[in-house]
Amino acid sequence: MKPLNLPIVDWRNKSVWLIGASSGIGMACAIELTKLGANVAVSARKVEALNAFASGCKSSIAVEVDVMNNDSIEKAFNRVKDHQGIDVVIYCAGHYLEQSAIDFNLDEMIKHNDINYLGLCRVLSCVLMPMMNQGFGHIGIISSVAGYQGLPKSLAYGPTKAALINLSESLYLDLHEHGIGVSLINPGFVQTPLTDQNKFHMPALISAAEAAQEMVKGWGKGEFEIHYPKRFTRVLKFLKLLPYGLYFKLVKKATEQHTPSI
Repeated sequence: MKPLNLPIVDWRNKSVWLIGASSGIGMACAIELTKLGANVAVSARKVEALNAFASGCKSSIAVEVDVMNNDSIEKAFNRVKDHQGIDVVIYCAGHYLEQSAIDFNLDEMIKHNDINYLGLCRVLSCVLMPMMNQGFGHIGIISSVAGYQGLPKSLAYGPTKAALINLSESLYLDLHEHGIGVSLINPGFVQTPLTDQNKFHMPALISAAEAAQEMVKGWGKGEFEIHYPKRFTRVLKFLKLLPYGLYFKLVKKATEQHTPSI
């Protein structure tokens, strides 16, 4: 089958803007792409971690950004563009706090949406037109298998990831003919500061470094959806096919005490 995106097999001298790179999957991805020869601009609010990374890599720069602030994103975008140009944008920024309808918290609902979804929209407002003008580029969006279907205690987190899935699909349909690739990354359990909140056994848990390697493999194959680890994500894809009555029954049984942050 023909790849849905132009495969990225050579990262040498590729200019990458990685947003949400101070820890977890974002930092691991920055490390992996730098090893492969990419020029990586790392952005986040925690500049100490960014500076520590950039100081050990001549091809990298650290650029502070707050994805909840339009002016901050525009300023960061211009700095990255002027320094190295932008071939690939990868949005890794994310926020998670357990949320249930029983303890509804509007502020947390808004914060999740502001960081996980609207933050990407603000980035897109800066990068889409320049990419279309240059006639090439790639946008990588880290969502989650938590966006596949509803989960208990994921009232704030899950819907934002579902929105990213839908947004990624629409972006692909709009941008493919303009030479711009779009990849949707749906991780399962990955050892990160977000999942460190979970106080239960996380099945098929992998390291952030393994997650970054899976992403690179997916980009190399030109995949649209990059999901991992397969032994876990394929089970969740199967659950999507079940009638709601059976799905609700199985999920309630599996999450009687806790719901995963994934």
